Amino acid sequence: MRLLMVSGDRQVSIGETGPFFAMQREFSRHFERIDVICPRPPRPPTVFKIHDNVHLHPSSEGRSKMVRYVRTKGRELLGEHGASLIVSHDYGWFYNGIGSARLSRETGVPYVSELHHVPGHPVAADLRERFDKRVARAYVRYATHKAAAFRVVNHVEMPELLRSWGVPEEKILVLPSLYIDLSVFKPAEAPVEQDVCFVGRMVDNKGLDRIVDALALLAKDGMRLKALFVGKGPRLAATKERARKRGLYSGADKDGSTSGSSATEAAATGASAAETAATDALRFVEWVAAPTDLAEIYRRSRAVVCASTCEGGPRFTVEAMACGTPVVSTRVGVMNEIVRTGENGALVGFDVQSLAQGMRDVLGDEERRRRMGAEAVQTASQFEYATTIRGYANGLKALVEDRAAHPHSAR
Repeated sequence: MRLLMVSGDRQVSIGETGPFFAMQREFSRHFERIDVICPRPPRPPTVFKIHDNVHLHPSSEGRSKMVRYVRTKGRELLGEHGASLIVSHDYGWFYNGIGSARLSRETGVPYVSELHHVPGHPVAADLRERFDKRVARAYVRYATHKAAAFRVVNHVEMPELLRSWGVPEEKILVLPSLYIDLSVFKPAEAPVEQDVCFVGRMVDNKGLDRIVDALALLAKDGMRLKALFVGKGPRLAATKERARKRGLYSGADKDGSTSGSSATEAAATGASAAETAATDALRFVEWVAAPTDLAEIYRRSRAVVCASTCEGGPRFTVEAMACGTPVVSTRVGVMNEIVRTGENGALVGFDVQSLAQGMRDVLGDEERRRRMGAEAVQTASQFEYATTIRGYANGLKALVEDRAAHPHSAR
């Protein structure tokens, strides 16, 4: 079976090996050939291959012309190589999905719309997310009678939303996207460097302000925690400034993070949180080079914290759990399904007080925290890399087979 994927991933096209690259290493074994249309990179686009049979085709057009590009390039690839299914990663203004819907109509090849999360759901971080949620609803209504299915990555949050938007139950395909390499993300002895850790894009929906404010609230109550923020994005400078105003950060990063170097430089040289300025409760690192480095950061953290208002996963919390690190998280994505308060972490509300209390509960008793970490390892084992990706591949194959067997069904 061959696939045509329309991806939103930009990392692979610029030479970075992120989650999409890692996923394709195993996913590609289940298919004869995979062609991937991906966004335009900063440098002139060139077609290249990864994992022997995954062919990436970076767009030569910007976002405004992506619908047309998906149609024209898609027709070319389908004519030359064929495919049984078009898989579209849909988000933002849904250029990929609209282009894939039109390509599907023109060629007769069915398409699956992948909706990992919807901005503003379950909670909008700002007016923009409220608007984005309306855009997503309009797209779903447009695509409901065009897509063979909507692939979602959690069992509760997204299916409930799609049903409320009129999507038939038989068109909701739940295929998790948390592919955790348990040979990398696993428990191991490591010295503690920080009490809490955040990993992710520094953007509005991550609740970064609430994390800083919760840490400040705990410090005011006499519980001054060391925290590490790993990530970059438009909210990085504002987060640092907020931490400065709260008396948690002086701006004197000691781990090379201000230059964007790898977080593991600190681990390799023996640097620790104690070497930062005495006033600093927070450290910032913009980029981690390898999964093994990230796993070491999790193991050096007593807990990880997620204050997001919308997520599909998130991935970093489950990676951390696999390393034996309990999680404090809002009820987003798959967190509401797998985090059990008091057993492997804590579920909290979307307010500062609740977030602070969750950190206090998880970190207040070290023996209890360790028990939570051990339970977290067991919880994360259900997302083993090869098994979960095989389920994703088999789910897509079953959809194609079902359509072939029942060409006039609802799908």
